[in-house]
Amino acid sequence: MEGGGKVYSFPEVRKHSERQDCWLIISGKVYDVTPYMEEHPGGDEVLLACTGKDATADFDDIGHSDAAKELMRQYCVGEVDAATVPAKLGCAVLPAKGAADPAPRASTGQLLQLALPLLLVAMAFALQTFAKTKTETD
Repeated sequence: MEGGGKVYSFPEVRKHSERQDCWLIISGKVYDVTPYMEEHPGGDEVLLACTGKDATADFDDIGHSDAAKELMRQYCVGEVDAATVPAKLGCAVLPAKGAADPAPRASTGQLLQLALPLLLVAMAFALQTFAKTKTETD
C-alpha cells in the first residue's frame, strides 16, 4: 500500500480539516491532500467540505477520471480503522480483491434521472385528461 500500512483512527483523521492540513477518507484509505489543495480543479472548498467524514460517495458521485484516481495514490498516507468510524458517517471499505462484488446501489442522482421524466409524463397525461374533460362538460 502507498501509505506504508499505517492505520489511523477516525478521530485522528478528523483533526486534519484545515487548508494547511487536509486529510480525506476515500474507500477506507486516508489521503493527505494538503499539497493538492490549490491544484484541485473544483477548488479547495470542495476538499474541505469532505473532511471529517467518509468522502467515498462524494468522490464517486463526481465521476473522477482514471488519471485523477491514479494521481490520488501519491497522497495516500494509510488506512482508516473502520471500527472507529461512527455508524452515522459510515465507511465504505472496498472488498478484498477476488471477493464477490456487492450489488450496485442506485444513487439519488440516478433515481432522479428516472423519476423526473416519469413525473413529467404523468403530469402531461393528467393535464391532457383534465383539458379533455373540461371541453366535454362545456
